[in-house]
Amino acid sequence: MNKLLNHYYLIHIQYLGFRFHGWAKQPEVKTVHHMIDRTLTYVFGEKRFKTLGGSRTDAMVSASHFAFELFTEEALDEEAFLRDFNFNLPADIRAMELEPVDENFNIIQNPRTKEYVYLFAFSEKAHPFSAPFVCTLPDPLDIPLMQQGARLFEGEHYFGAYCKKPNERTRVNRSVDLSEIRVNDLLTASFFPAETYAYHIRAKGFLRNQIRIMVGQLFRLGRGEINLEDLERSLKPDFTEHLSYIAPASGLMLHKIQFDL
Repeated sequence: MNKLLNHYYLIHIQYLGFRFHGWAKQPEVKTVHHMIDRTLTYVFGEKRFKTLGGSRTDAMVSASHFAFELFTEEALDEEAFLRDFNFNLPADIRAMELEPVDENFNIIQNPRTKEYVYLFAFSEKAHPFSAPFVCTLPDPLDIPLMQQGARLFEGEHYFGAYCKKPNERTRVNRSVDLSEIRVNDLLTASFFPAETYAYHIRAKGFLRNQIRIMVGQLFRLGRGEINLEDLERSLKPDFTEHLSYIAPASGLMLHKIQFDL
């Protein structure tokens, strides 16, 4: 890092991902990181800064808790900065907290745990306003069976079938700390389906599209297309079937990141 940028901050934010092409900057499309840097450029004026994201989210995926590291030339007035930053951010991004860190903190390498939530409903044509938050399937789902299936993901498993385009360096043996389906009590709205569910999953890290492929398998289980034995078999190194069903992105939300500071 440039020695002039010798003040370090961890910024905690929330965002609605429905109009963004994920966190990471990409040419010709609107991303959350692009909007963050664009806003900071206006707030800081001529002062130099750098930002580094602590995770990546896909297009249309939201975050109730995301974090990025901010490097600045001068120490910030924390209260004034948060006020100015939020005033200039678009309505679908909000800064919650600014946390000073030191030069030894690295948002990519510091140990952390991430919890995602996938909201879904079924057997009801949902109000269009719920589309950014809840994936609604037309078919009935066996929720108790899906709850059993979700538990099978807990522990250390071979997730080679649950990663989009892995290469020879991809570490597909991963450990999942929590995997369960509950009645949704996180987000509510008058336009949500009458009954919604939340799939919670927590681990130190995830493969590309891993969670959405896992949710896709749970949907297949709930529809009776596969059984619990099929789900168990998909977590073995000798499983070669291509899992092509990736659940829609808009039901997925990064719920919480915890860092070991």
